[in-house]
Amino acid sequence: MDIFCDVLVQNRGIKRALRMDLQAFKERDPSCLSYCSALLYLKGYHSLQTHRVAHALWNQGRKVLALALQSRVSEVFGVDIHPAAKIGEGILLDHGTGLVIGETAVIGDRVSLMQGVTLGGSGKETGDRHPKVGEGALIGAGVIVLGNIKIGEGAMIASGSLVLKDVPQHSMAAGIPAKVIGYLKEQVPSLTMKHDASKEFFEHVAVGHEGRSNGDVDI
Repeated sequence: MDIFCDVLVQNRGIKRALRMDLQAFKERDPSCLSYCSALLYLKGYHSLQTHRVAHALWNQGRKVLALALQSRVSEVFGVDIHPAAKIGEGILLDHGTGLVIGETAVIGDRVSLMQGVTLGGSGKETGDRHPKVGEGALIGAGVIVLGNIKIGEGAMIASGSLVLKDVPQHSMAAGIPAKVIGYLKEQVPSLTMKHDASKEFFEHVAVGHEGRSNGDVDI
């Protein structure tokens, strides 16, 4: 308790981020009854705020303690976020179960991630080896993104996809391996949480490839 309080008192950025995260959970998760319910009961929120404390400790050089927090969160909540990973504010970890975020991953502001997402490396290489997710992106359930690749701002990755190459901003990608299958009218899909790939979705939200690409693009 003393460690958490000390970090929160000294770090104004974390205090702002936890408020923005709370707002994200309330506004984007239809099952969230109130701000209090998110604060008290949602493990995605708890995991995210514990990571913020662990990240601050990591940056202070208290790496063993930061890794201990990571281990405990993984054990209790089933969410594994390396304390060195950089995560913006206004983040939604919907459900959270099975989420894995690697050491050099970077997540921009206002990103939404569903359950079972992996932002991982692609081998034994060291250094900068994990994905970079742009602001406002929406990552569907069970998505696996491997390697030091970029998910562009406002991009949407359909559930169950395997992403091995960069995804352009404001595009929608799906499949194994993932391909660009359309471009989005809405600028911030993470806020609308419309991540279905139904016919109705493409008729009203997606814009065809005319003028952008000749056919599907492997990513």
